[in-house]
Amino acid sequence: VELVESGGGLVQPAGSLRLSCAASGLTVRYYPMAWFRQAPGKEREAISCVSGDGTTFYADAVKGRFIISRDNGNNSVNLQMNSLKTEDPAVYYCATDGLFDRYGSTCNHWEKYSFWGQGTQVTVSL
Repeated sequence: VELVESGGGLVQPAGSLRLSCAASGLTVRYYPMAWFRQAPGKEREAISCVSGDGTTFYADAVKGRFIISRDNGNNSVNLQMNSLKTEDPAVYYCATDGLFDRYGSTCNHWEKYSFWGQGTQVTVSL
């Protein structure tokens, strides 16, 4: 399994960014997929996931601002980040637990995510 994130960069507060995670070695629509982030000096934080049946989950810190989606045609998972705040900067990681679950409705079993991308940096600054 290989996950490659892209789309990070510098954005002003209240701006938007769209992250993408291209997957190989598995078909994203059949596996739980998630986004995590880690800011300097802080622990890695789970922020969103999508289950096999499309159920989504969002951490309170991003609920209402971020949207996770799958692009089955490109075998990728996206994270649309809107209304970015100064507390959002971090390295954002895509992950999967690698457990086939086509019809599953849960994805927030964070401890099971074991396949990771290299991360993409998001910076929010004037």
